[in-house]
Amino acid sequence: MSMTAPEEPGAPPEYFRTGWTGGHNPWAIALVVTIATFMEVLDTSIANVSLPHIAGSLSVSQDESTWVLTSYLVSNAIVLPISGWIAGRVGRKRFYMTSVALFTTSSFLCGVAPSLGWLVFFRVLQGIGGGGLGPSEQSILADTFPPEKRGMAMAVYGMAVVLAPAIGPTLGGFITDHYQWRWVFFINVPVGCASLLLSHRLVSDPPHIARSVGKRGQPIDFVGLSLIAVGLGCLEVVLDKGQEDNWFASRMIVAFSIVAAVALLSFILWEWHVDHPVVDLRLFRSRTFASSNMMMFVLGITLFGTTVLLPQYLQVILGYSAEDAGLVLSPGGFLIMVMMPGIGFLVSRVDARAIIAVGFSILSASMFYMAAHLYPGIDMRTAVELRAFQSAALAFLFVPINTLVYSDVPREKSNAVSGIINLSRNMGGDVGIALTTTFLARRAQEHQTYLTASNSSTGRYFQAQLSAVTSSMVHAGASSVDASRRAFAMIYAQFVQQATTLAYLDVLRGFAVLAAVMVPLLVLARPPRPGQAVHNG
Repeated sequence: MSMTAPEEPGAPPEYFRTGWTGGHNPWAIALVVTIATFMEVLDTSIANVSLPHIAGSLSVSQDESTWVLTSYLVSNAIVLPISGWIAGRVGRKRFYMTSVALFTTSSFLCGVAPSLGWLVFFRVLQGIGGGGLGPSEQSILADTFPPEKRGMAMAVYGMAVVLAPAIGPTLGGFITDHYQWRWVFFINVPVGCASLLLSHRLVSDPPHIARSVGKRGQPIDFVGLSLIAVGLGCLEVVLDKGQEDNWFASRMIVAFSIVAAVALLSFILWEWHVDHPVVDLRLFRSRTFASSNMMMFVLGITLFGTTVLLPQYLQVILGYSAEDAGLVLSPGGFLIMVMMPGIGFLVSRVDARAIIAVGFSILSASMFYMAAHLYPGIDMRTAVELRAFQSAALAFLFVPINTLVYSDVPREKSNAVSGIINLSRNMGGDVGIALTTTFLARRAQEHQTYLTASNSSTGRYFQAQLSAVTSSMVHAGASSVDASRRAFAMIYAQFVQQATTLAYLDVLRGFAVLAAVMVPLLVLARPPRPGQAVHNG
């Protein structure tokens, strides 16, 4: 409930301790703002499986169609860290509803785009709108709920953020196969309209945000805005196009990397000393805030990296359709939905560091376990079980980290905190996908070279296998020349399959080690006592 009782001079407002709801049910507010974020996160993955259809429909190459993804990621990444600054200047509710309206309108325009150029332009607008949704929702939840209930609120947010990437490929494949790729964007329109109407009725700005709107005397940090836009935009292009263009063998990637490095380094130096920064980097002075962002970054790497890894293995090695491969992820997403309310309840009663330690330990163990049980003959049920094991770990991480990151900063900084923590997750996802695709390609080549050298065409084992396969084909009616050629191709395909599988196992073990390293990092965090207010007044 919103509080209007008089406050003692110098004391923090009462709603800092009880939450600001504007007189509405806090859970109704949580559900309403979660709708738009689910829609936005879903859109980051739902279009992936539609790219071949988009390329064919618009008469462009497969490589050109990937700009549909890159353009969205670039504009989204630029808006995320500055969303708190914008919300503070124009009002959080106004910024949130503008983001929903822009995302909804641009989704419709994406659906009617007549060419790739227009589609990419509308995706840029969609990314700008989408970039403001997650941070706004998270800061709204942080202000709506008191500290002892914030874990449950973040669980609602977490279900949207973690479930959406899991069902995105499945839903996108179904829509594309049974309808048309344009409906991947059209489905956002009714959801966005409903979100706008409900948000207008239920969401309101707390007094400490309302007082800051339109405040004079705070100049706009044009230098910081320019540097972060250029730096993050170039970095996104590098991460998304690096493997495709062979990384630093490409002049374009080298140029974008240099610009990104110079711009981001200049941004850090500028923002640290400017009086009114567009992104408050001084928050990183808090060890809890800094370590929480690092853990969220690693969570993003493993979440999005493995979301790409397993479906790709099922499609490349086992020949699954995109829809069937997506179905392997869906049960894990629903498991997270079941677990997260319990984790949210637990966060208010148990040291968040202990829950996070359990989560990273389970995540590391699950990926080592998957590396030990992933093989070319794996059945769908086993694949679902392996993914569910990983998903159980994710439920132990998302809510506690999102709760912990707010625990050592002033309440009025909640907008800035939400923008930075969402950027950490998204950039971790981009890095995770880039690492996955790069190391899969490099390690597969190395394993193939080793296997080919170990089984040369003059070796006894190779000759015995070639002779056996050739004989079976001759008995089946093939000529000796044709049978020998086909047998050689079959054995080589087996080498490629084995090399690719070994590369997948290498990547899984790498992710497992990275997750394990996060456990000792928890000593840097200072958690609040369970049930105690976590914001400095």
